[in-house]
Amino acid sequence: MRYEISGTPLPVVTCYLENGETMKTEKGAMSWMSPNMEMKTNAGGGISKMFSRAFSGESIFQNKYTAVNGDGMIAFASSFPGMILALEVSASKSIIAQKSAFLASENGVDMSIHFQKKLSTGFFGGEGFIMQKFSGNGYVFLEIDGSIVEYNLARGESIIVDTGYLAVMDESVNMEIQSVKGLGNMIAGGEGFFNTKVTGPGKVYLQTMPISNIAGTISRFIPSSN
Repeated sequence: MRYEISGTPLPVVTCYLENGETMKTEKGAMSWMSPNMEMKTNAGGGISKMFSRAFSGESIFQNKYTAVNGDGMIAFASSFPGMILALEVSASKSIIAQKSAFLASENGVDMSIHFQKKLSTGFFGGEGFIMQKFSGNGYVFLEIDGSIVEYNLARGESIIVDTGYLAVMDESVNMEIQSVKGLGNMIAGGEGFFNTKVTGPGKVYLQTMPISNIAGTISRFIPSSN
């Protein structure tokens, strides 16, 4: 499989498959494709995988598209202004992503639930108690809100991230919450009570326009029905 990502600010990834190659996608993710792409909808691994996808913000069913009788082409478009991030996972490298980040992947990639190790991190960290874990072998394509900024953290190196800006990280990166210091800062600073602290080793991918922030900004301009 080879791919190309084009378009801004609503990008699309076009995948070119050899005969017999398969892509897995979220429900409704396909935008256009060649006529020889065969679709099959299933639970993708049984009841446990269905509930795993549901808890991680995806549909309980997934679509598989296979190129039959020759090479094929299929495209997946972003549903929100931002970027499509292509990452390769392997037996030695798994990644963790925010809920609902999944767009499509090669057939060898497996998606499962990733639970935060500390309840406090999930409840107060802003990224959620449940995230998505991608393992196996192949490329996965993730939707990113806005642009992406990468940091490659050395062992023990940390960065403080405001709520919602952490999009993806290597599984080796540790994530925990850190309270904002000072009562006055908490109440009047406008940054909330908690931040997320991520510590290396590993890569973190930060997004510049969290959809939760956009929704909060837009909601202030929507007239109340009361």
